[in-house]
Amino acid sequence: MEYVQLGRTGLRVSRVVLGTMNFGAEVTEQGSHELMDAALDAGVNFFDTANVYGVDDRKGYTEEIVGSWLARGGGRRDKVVLATKCYLNAANDGSSIFDRAWPNHDRLSALGIRRAVEASLERLGTDHIDIYQFHHVDRATPWEEIWQAIDVLVQQGKILYPASSNFAGWHIAQANEAAARRGSLGLVSEQCLYNLFERSAETDVIPAAQAYGLGVIPWSPLHQGLLGGALRKEREGGGSRTGTGRSARLTDPAVRAQVQAYEELCAEHALDPGEVALAWLLTRPGVTGPIVGPRTPDHLASALRAADLTLPPSLLTALDTLFPGPGPAPESFAW
Repeated sequence: MEYVQLGRTGLRVSRVVLGTMNFGAEVTEQGSHELMDAALDAGVNFFDTANVYGVDDRKGYTEEIVGSWLARGGGRRDKVVLATKCYLNAANDGSSIFDRAWPNHDRLSALGIRRAVEASLERLGTDHIDIYQFHHVDRATPWEEIWQAIDVLVQQGKILYPASSNFAGWHIAQANEAAARRGSLGLVSEQCLYNLFERSAETDVIPAAQAYGLGVIPWSPLHQGLLGGALRKEREGGGSRTGTGRSARLTDPAVRAQVQAYEELCAEHALDPGEVALAWLLTRPGVTGPIVGPRTPDHLASALRAADLTLPPSLLTALDTLFPGPGPAPESFAW
């Protein structure tokens, strides 16, 4: 396994990030433990979760599963760079994560952040979180308040590095300029939607991350399975798990044609489509490593193979032709 520094920090992380969103929802606790063991054995040291992952009536269950795995000892906690998130509604009151919670039980007020950190620490069964990510920008809370809360938590040793997820480029700039005025470290990574199908992050998010020294951690690298051999799986009788996933997208003739061309291109090079999509992300400037969310040992093994895959220049050129990127701003819209 290859390791790189996370953005401008001295922290070294694996180029494959183990995503845990399926743990508890799609994978049993025992199965989740086995996947985490396999990932660690393969050298994956970067584990990502969130305070709202789990099931509708038990948000936070995924953190509990990660915590029960860490509690098994064997140096697990010392070997893992543990990342979690706050912002969304984590109340187990039957409401959606996107519904407004009781006041100060979501968002990024100083009180909300403190409550979220304490709850995550308890569920994870650890005394500190290595990377603490804001799951979304909070337009109602000033950055001076957010950084005051984070600075206190860093001084207390409860978190080490603050980070973001789903931020626009100007949010990254705003956050880190506010941190610089306080003499604080600021954001060290950005977790964003980025894959061959969805390259809009190249316009301003990734340039901003590079300018401010943030590592980029793409989520949904297979674009809800569209880049993972969707048509092949359809032919084999394995459709999407939800009606709003890849099966719904494949009803669009343009998307279907693009996926078909992609799978044929991968077949010409005798490569697996999902592994090509992950390997492509590892060639992109600024990318630390994609988040993979395995449900089976085979899914994890495929992601690990992708980390060792070198794509030939001819294939990279063909991928850019099939999935053209927007280019950076302002050229992407002004010229």
